[in-house]
Amino acid sequence: MAEGLMEEKVFRDPVHRYVHVKDKLIWDLINSAEFQRLRRIRQLGTCYFTFHGAEHSRFNHSLGVYEVVRRILLQFEGKVSFTQEEKLLALSAALLHDLGHGPFSHSFEKVFGTDHEEWSQAIIEGDTQVNKVLQGVSQDFPQQVSQVIGKTHRNTLITSMISSQIDADRMDYLLRDTYYTGTNYGFFDMERILRVMRPYAGKVAIKHTGMHAVEDYIVSRYQMYWQVYFHPTTRSAEVILRKIFERVKTLYEQGYQFNREPLHFHSFFQQRITLQEYIDLDESVVLFYMGEWRKETDPILSDLCHRFMDRQLFKYVEYEEDDSNPEWMGELKELFRSIHIDPDYYLAVDSPSDLPYDVYRAGDEERVPINILFPGGKVEELSKCSTLVESISGKRRYDHKLYYPRDLLEDGTRDSRVVEEIYRRLAMFS
Repeated sequence: MAEGLMEEKVFRDPVHRYVHVKDKLIWDLINSAEFQRLRRIRQLGTCYFTFHGAEHSRFNHSLGVYEVVRRILLQFEGKVSFTQEEKLLALSAALLHDLGHGPFSHSFEKVFGTDHEEWSQAIIEGDTQVNKVLQGVSQDFPQQVSQVIGKTHRNTLITSMISSQIDADRMDYLLRDTYYTGTNYGFFDMERILRVMRPYAGKVAIKHTGMHAVEDYIVSRYQMYWQVYFHPTTRSAEVILRKIFERVKTLYEQGYQFNREPLHFHSFFQQRITLQEYIDLDESVVLFYMGEWRKETDPILSDLCHRFMDRQLFKYVEYEEDDSNPEWMGELKELFRSIHIDPDYYLAVDSPSDLPYDVYRAGDEERVPINILFPGGKVEELSKCSTLVESISGKRRYDHKLYYPRDLLEDGTRDSRVVEEIYRRLAMFS
């Protein structure tokens, strides 16, 4: 069994004030190479193009999730009997839940077909420093941590602390992201929610007196998605980032001779990624390559990298999915091609969506409801006792935008009649 530290370690934190570490296991995990890599992965991907303070990393978010789980465990003392190993399991899984994120996270995943949760599990179970540290608890402890992250562990209470509709992960990222973006949308009373959390039937429930704090949390999450995470400037940068990865992949497959060969990406293109190759790739590596690819002779790759590095982003028009006839995108692409702008890289539909609160359905174990605990042991699912939450439950909202390079249309080298027609068609959606 892992031992305690001679002296408690404390991290100063702008969200939680302090992050407390008393266990040598947690301290050793924090100091592992794989966890330190998270310093080089931004928490919010391309959000820093919109909110200049959003430079925080997966590292400090992961510490924050650990701290929230540590406080939940304190709140549950006397209400549930956790063994020392179960406590370490919850704390370790909280700390390591984002270990497998790649550079720029979700953009990277869409192009290369990776899944950060699967890679988190692979790092935890593979030949890594993290694995060796975890084995100090027991031989099967790495697998147990991996199962919590994969939501397959038998202890559903521990899993729901880290992954549910009101969990330590979401509570930390809402507060942390709102702090670093300089906005107010994500603030909610976390201390109140922690005080009214209760273990119930192997999951986390909320005492009825704290229901309004939970409503506030749901609304805060809703607002953060629409005001911050889906901000059009952020999404424009993400579109360009995806197009860069797609262009490099296409050029590689065509046998293009790079001035700066994308050696770090070869295994990703070939879908033969080793664990060490994945760990070696972080945002500092990607940004180095982008700086080099600005000098490439391929005009598309060079231009896209220039746009990303120098924040020369695409403009956009909004549209509703049922606003147009089925041929509209094909016709628009042909107009772009006729003036020598490749629509595969310079015309993009982006449709992020969010479900503020997912209504639980009997037999569907993927949906973990927020249960409200009333006196006498009566339990009701949140949307059944909150008219506010009921009004937004199960209603997925989409944000459809069409991104394009206005500067290329207006650089004076294109056929003015075609440009006018393009703008006429774009105006139909704006």
